[in-house]
Amino acid sequence: MPEPRPRITPVPRHVAMIMDGNGRWAKQRGLPRLAGHRAGTENIRNIVEAAVEQGVEYLTLYAFSTENWSRPTAEVQGLLRILAEVIERETPELDRNGVQLRHLGSMDAVPPDLAAAINGALAFTRHNRRLILSVAFNYGGRAELVEAVRRIVREGLPPEAIDEAVISSHLYTADIPDPDLIIRTAGEQRLSNYLIWQAAYAEYWFTPAYWPDFDKEVFYEALTDYSGRKRKFGMTEEQVTR
Repeated sequence: MPEPRPRITPVPRHVAMIMDGNGRWAKQRGLPRLAGHRAGTENIRNIVEAAVEQGVEYLTLYAFSTENWSRPTAEVQGLLRILAEVIERETPELDRNGVQLRHLGSMDAVPPDLAAAINGALAFTRHNRRLILSVAFNYGGRAELVEAVRRIVREGLPPEAIDEAVISSHLYTADIPDPDLIIRTAGEQRLSNYLIWQAAYAEYWFTPAYWPDFDKEVFYEALTDYSGRKRKFGMTEEQVTR
């Protein structure tokens, strides 16, 4: 077994990922799209291990968007089957490694048996703190904001009481810090309705590698690039370096 890679510093506390390119990966190999999705789910384990090794505290993965329901029925059903398999296979190992699973998104339209499996995995790992692994499933950034506004209205908060902190506290990510680094694979350079409120000051890193090929070394490359950036949050460079 290779020696663990030295810690990269500073390491982002929260890394969010858009796992793109499974279908194109499969097409290059003459395989059905679902073979690419299956290969992509197999790769998650490697990146979770790398995140733990580097001391990342929060890892968030964009698994299935609210728009993905519009894909061909056979592909959607296959994706749901793969997710159910992954939950059953990986949850015990994640628990042994101190990983807490969380779900970001709505359970609307999710089949009852899959919803039960998701909730069971969340409950099984809820005591872990080594890494918070959030899976954005049936998730959309705009839908999240709409639901947050509805909850605020239902609570009867007066307009003058609503600020950024109140909105943040009503999002799916209420007790999760905003992402420091957002990584997207497969060469695309857009958010695709992902964490659009939370990503206001995130750093971005794009790679042409398809998600099944996004290995630990590429992940380390992204973290290393992040470690050399200077985050100013609207301040001047002089203020940041004081």
